[in-house]
Amino acid sequence: MKTLKEKVFQANLELVRQGLVIYTWGNVSGIDREKGIVVIKPSGVDYDSMTPDDMVAVDLLTGEVVDGTLNPSSDTPTHLALYRAFPNIGGVVHTHSTYATAWAQAGMDIPNIGTTHSDYFHMDIPCTETMTSEQIKGEYELETGNVIVKRFEGLEPDHTPGVLVRNHGPFTWGKTPAEAVYNAKVMEQCAHMAFVSLLLNPQTSMNPELVVKHYLRKHGAGAYYGQKK
Repeated sequence: MKTLKEKVFQANLELVRQGLVIYTWGNVSGIDREKGIVVIKPSGVDYDSMTPDDMVAVDLLTGEVVDGTLNPSSDTPTHLALYRAFPNIGGVVHTHSTYATAWAQAGMDIPNIGTTHSDYFHMDIPCTETMTSEQIKGEYELETGNVIVKRFEGLEPDHTPGVLVRNHGPFTWGKTPAEAVYNAKVMEQCAHMAFVSLLLNPQTSMNPELVVKHYLRKHGAGAYYGQKK
């Protein structure tokens, strides 16, 4: 528990270092799959004052607090829905980073029009459908997770580790909390570059073969980018 709390704490601080959050916005969580425990940032606590001990542990299935004295992030039910639906992920991030959130507010997928995007997200980064009145009035944060899961029907969350919640903002995930933060930073950069590119040339597009080539350079059995481990 102590180790996971430290990892989640450091990942939350990395959001600040990378310029992905301001004030108390955003949150990172991590999971211990064996114990069925998720550790997440406490709700509304300033990054400058929080400590590893402030991180809150909740039960994966029930959401009940099992360790910690503070209230967990209000987005906790969304995180739990993603962990339950995507069994390979080990960390989840939510931010309101500027460009990714702008695409979410516009209700648009972030199109894959470059090799940088292909290296990390493979396909377009999808945007969810508009939430219904029933979803908003019901268990809102849980329903936010449900619309993300529904958007990924037929998609591969391990290959495209992020999503835009329409009118809200981005969520990303990874094998660890640190990797989820890394993907949040890459998503923001891709969102920024796509915005500028489409301003310059609204008709720009991407060769599908180049998408596959760049993704497989870094992922899969034949990956050859970087050094062998």
